[in-house]
Amino acid sequence: MSYSLLIVDDSKTIRQVLSDTFEMTKLPRDHILEAGDGLDALDILDKEWVDMIFCDINIPRMNGLEFLKRVKEHPEFQKIPLVIVSTEGSTTRIKELKDLGVAGYLRKPCRPEELRDAIYENLGAWE
Repeated sequence: MSYSLLIVDDSKTIRQVLSDTFEMTKLPRDHILEAGDGLDALDILDKEWVDMIFCDINIPRMNGLEFLKRVKEHPEFQKIPLVIVSTEGSTTRIKELKDLGVAGYLRKPCRPEELRDAIYENLGAWE
């Protein structure tokens, strides 16, 4: 079994690094979807099945917090685990994210093991 993951970050470089990192965890790359902002990510969710989302906070057009709120309000998307991947890491921010229902928080740059563990914790292992 494999999973479909969505990476939401305005930096193409960061999206590529995360995609490459997922490859190191042995997840097939053809199950990685990418969006540069929250609005594009919502469009992808309307069209594609996604098992889990990895999202930055500071993204254009719709920031990560607003995107998280929209996902949690949408009946079809609200059960999709969303992990924030960001350079921001204040205790206040992390508490706010947890209160909004985020499935996890990872600080950039992430190690492959951290991404793998976030997937395992929320979706289980893949074969």
